[in-house]
Amino acid sequence: MKATSCNLAAAWVCAIGAVLAADAAQAGEVNVLASNAVRDVVATIAADFERSTGDKVVGAWAGTVDVLKRLQDGEVADLVILSGPDIDKLIAAGKIVPGSRAPLLRSDVGVCVKSGAPKPDISTPDAVRRTLLAAKSIGYSSGPSGVYLQGMFQRMGIADEMKAKSVVPAPGVAVGELVARGEVELGFHQISELLPVAGIDFLGPLPAPIQGTTVFTGGIQVGASQPEAARELVRFITSPEAVPVIRKKGMEPA
Repeated sequence: MKATSCNLAAAWVCAIGAVLAADAAQAGEVNVLASNAVRDVVATIAADFERSTGDKVVGAWAGTVDVLKRLQDGEVADLVILSGPDIDKLIAAGKIVPGSRAPLLRSDVGVCVKSGAPKPDISTPDAVRRTLLAAKSIGYSSGPSGVYLQGMFQRMGIADEMKAKSVVPAPGVAVGELVARGEVELGFHQISELLPVAGIDFLGPLPAPIQGTTVFTGGIQVGASQPEAARELVRFITSPEAVPVIRKKGMEPA
């Protein structure tokens, strides 16, 4: 009788082990290569995705310039998230599956100063222009928001003045960190990248007439090992349940 009990116990252990092994074999690993701007949003939604599907999300986050270089150098992910125009370029280059293009998140440009510093007026386009001219130094990224700002300076007729006092950090370095350290007086970046930074005061978005919205867009990379799981992650990001998270992180659903 004792031997029979031991045999039954051993059988149960084997059965449970087989089930766990089957579950582990079925679980996948979805690799995401994306702009820093979407990091907090995607990481938060990914936790729900993992609980629901059993698949694990592995994120690699960098500035746009670095993401594009990594893809050019041959890195392969399952899901790539960059600005819409950058995804379109990758589709044209044969890096992204054309039918997989999916607008995910809308992101506006915000403005910040060091915590406790005087808060300049950014309520109107004219006020922003005066604030820019009065600032001793400004910081903006090398990504989509920075490209937009350079065009805005041109349209305002102050490009030369801004060039002389602009600081562009290395790709992937948050502009807010420069402001927090006192290295620049006024910072411009995606709102989602300013909100998590300690040591700054967020002044708000650029006013609507001069706002530069980036639509961050997903695409399945050619050669992805988990394309279906990546598509499921896209469905999670674009679901109605994700909207509160998206807005809390300073973005809007696309």
